[in-house]
Amino acid sequence: MSPQEQLEALCLGTETIHSKEELLKKLQEGRPLRAKLGVDPTSPDIHLGHTVPLCKLRQFQDLGHIAVLIIGDFTARIGDPTGRKSTRPVLAPEAILANAKTYEEQAFKILDRAKTEIVWNGEWFGKMGAADLLRLMARRPVAQMLQRRDFKERWQANEPIMLHELAYPLLQGWDSVEVRSDVELGGSDQLFNLLVGRDLQEQEKMSPQIVMTLPILEGLDGVEKMSKSLGNIIGVTEAPLEMFGKCMSVSDDLMRRWYQVLLTRECDPSAHPMESKKQLAAQITARFHGEDAAAQARASWEKQFSQREIPEDMPSYRLVAGEPLWQLLKNAGLAPSGSEARRMVKQGAVSLDQNKLADENQVLAAPGIVKYGKRSYLKLEL
Repeated sequence: MSPQEQLEALCLGTETIHSKEELLKKLQEGRPLRAKLGVDPTSPDIHLGHTVPLCKLRQFQDLGHIAVLIIGDFTARIGDPTGRKSTRPVLAPEAILANAKTYEEQAFKILDRAKTEIVWNGEWFGKMGAADLLRLMARRPVAQMLQRRDFKERWQANEPIMLHELAYPLLQGWDSVEVRSDVELGGSDQLFNLLVGRDLQEQEKMSPQIVMTLPILEGLDGVEKMSKSLGNIIGVTEAPLEMFGKCMSVSDDLMRRWYQVLLTRECDPSAHPMESKKQLAAQITARFHGEDAAAQARASWEKQFSQREIPEDMPSYRLVAGEPLWQLLKNAGLAPSGSEARRMVKQGAVSLDQNKLADENQVLAAPGIVKYGKRSYLKLEL
């Protein structure tokens, strides 16, 4: 592609670019650009929300540029305050390391491993002394940091802001100096942090990076940002049928939004919403599991839910004498907790042989098929 064609392709699906003119100039230099994305391993899995900037990073790779993936093993100890109403809990070093390893592997479900530089920012921050960090923090006034929306809202609400949180944008910005990034990607809520990287590069007499923000993906509830803490996620390692089924559970409005954000195109207004949703679910499932697995997931889902048939292959559970229903659901792995099992029973979302179960303390004593929620089945055995 010509530089202009690359620019048009790269701008597709973005929210803001600082600036298109600067990006075009960099593309016209005829060299591979260094496109940076930083991720903090604060949880063990990558979900669809994480994949939005990762897919844009892959697009840079496909155009001949270099992807620089920064694993924030050091910055994860602070925790990105972006969008937070309170200070993040401090993670143990062992948890950060374990999460970082899974992030690194899962990222290659999207990125081209051969065209990716992976660096951990503990490599440079771990070598910094107290004096170095103080000099870095001296580059921005506190009043300027408090203009950041989340800090400003917490300040006005008399919510505490810890000093180490104020340092986070500077640390993220310094990553850009260390890897000499030409472009940095992030969610739209990351704009402040990304612009700090531009400022620090200019202070270091470097060509400032292009800042490219991408939409925030709403989770399964259609309201909140996709987040593991809210339980509204689809993980990239989830089984094909589970991934397909979760996609089918979203509202029609959210489906259209996911077409825009995840597939960077509009949903066909002439198609039936159910068919459009199946196509969305199939394309997302194929992205992480391949076309064959996606086709099989669609066929299984249609057999189970469109045709109201019970799946042939399901886990089994041996009945325990005197075990109440809520405990059975938890011990069998259908419910993540006893309270969740009780809630599902009260909502009428649990049935035995197609008959709803209303008593959470009921003791089941005969074989049968338990249906939990919309997609989970369990064969009871004596």
